[in-house]
Amino acid sequence: MKLIVGLGNPGDKYNNNRSNIGFKILDVLANNTGIEIKTKKKKSIIGRGDFEGSEVVLLKPQTFSDLSGESVLYIASFLKIQVQDIVVIQEDATLPLGAIVVQKGGDSQAHPGIESVAKALRSVNFIRIRIGIQNKSYNAKKRDEFLRDDFEPLENLSLIQIINDAEAAIRSISLGDIEEVIEKYRLGAV
Repeated sequence: MKLIVGLGNPGDKYNNNRSNIGFKILDVLANNTGIEIKTKKKKSIIGRGDFEGSEVVLLKPQTFSDLSGESVLYIASFLKIQVQDIVVIQEDATLPLGAIVVQKGGDSQAHPGIESVAKALRSVNFIRIRIGIQNKSYNAKKRDEFLRDDFEPLENLSLIQIINDAEAAIRSISLGDIEEVIEKYRLGAV
């Protein structure tokens, strides 16, 4: 069983924020697999179902992105999911819009949500799917302000392909050797 976590912030006002790309990807994955993310469990909303022949749990923490570790730890412990079977989808403002990097472990690149998950699990050995959200206005704004911005209208057109590419990466993780997937989705490989 894999636990697939989309980082984001709960509430309608955050729906199209850059920081909510993890929620957007999880919603599309849920829709495409027929998994309903609606069961409320301790500061989380989850859905369980079949994905590529294996059972998965889709998790949207409701603690806000920076505090996601609490809900990830609770669900992983409750369902006895090992750290290496946890996949976290995160936004990454250091990567250009649409870039996708898959990695296992490593530092958090100062992402508070990843730091929270690593601290709660007492391990960095979970899989991360980093989704690039950077655009030309990134350097002109503070990081937190940039993350709270909505995607621009032209960027919304790109989101369809970005989400499809992220779903393909998740499928690769479910079906393939993680080292091969990491090699395929390293910066500059795709």
